[in-house]
Amino acid sequence: MKLVKRNDDWGLPALWGDLFNNEMFNLPSVAARGTTIPAVNITDNENDFTVEMAAPGMKKSDFNINLDHNVLTISSEQKEEKEEKTKLFTKKEFSYQSFERSFTLPEAVDQEKISAKYTDGVLQVVLPKKEEAKVKPSRLIKIS
Repeated sequence: MKLVKRNDDWGLPALWGDLFNNEMFNLPSVAARGTTIPAVNITDNENDFTVEMAAPGMKKSDFNINLDHNVLTISSEQKEEKEEKTKLFTKKEFSYQSFERSFTLPEAVDQEKISAKYTDGVLQVVLPKKEEAKVKPSRLIKIS
């Protein structure tokens, strides 16, 4: 018995494979074109909650932080226009990136003392706790 290799696809599976495996459907690549959402770490400390957002390459003026009815919203919108001149033509590339993250704050947050700073590519928002919400040290109660 002789084995014969047979190929009836006429190139279509290869075409579809190339279409669905190319960079156009690479989600991180698509996300890098304006739909990225920065990673966030939230910690619950003794005296406050801290929100840290990784946003390298941005300036503090790129951020908007809004507090409305116990909802903290961090957003950014960046527009950049690049122009590249070559021998025969001018090529312009527009870059647009934006994001918005919202967090519902617990009642324990002292909203009047919220602060933020941007250092080394990390936006840090400190949400101090109200005095009555802070963890009190344990104590021994005497029985009378």
